[in-house]
Amino acid sequence: MIAGAMKLTLYAPWVHSLKEKRMVAKSICGKAAAKFNISISEVENQDLHQTLTIGIACVTTDASHCASILDNVLRFIESNTEAAVVKIEKEEAHM
Repeated sequence: MIAGAMKLTLYAPWVHSLKEKRMVAKSICGKAAAKFNISISEVENQDLHQTLTIGIACVTTDASHCASILDNVLRFIESNTEAAVVKIEKEEAHM
């Protein structure tokens, strides 16, 4: 079994309130969770208006499939939001 995790930090300069930020985060997480078989949530920086940090996890039986899922999720998020991805952290673990 392979577990993959990715943490994305996004910058949304047009967001001016935590309510707006929550709407953006919920939209991104909801769309990605519906399209891919992943766990996804806002994991850090909940009190910063323009910075979103999203954690993503997937479990599969093949390392290349795990990497492919994470890459596809990243491309999906980049194409479905105006927020800029400023940092990407990926990990894969054999269990």
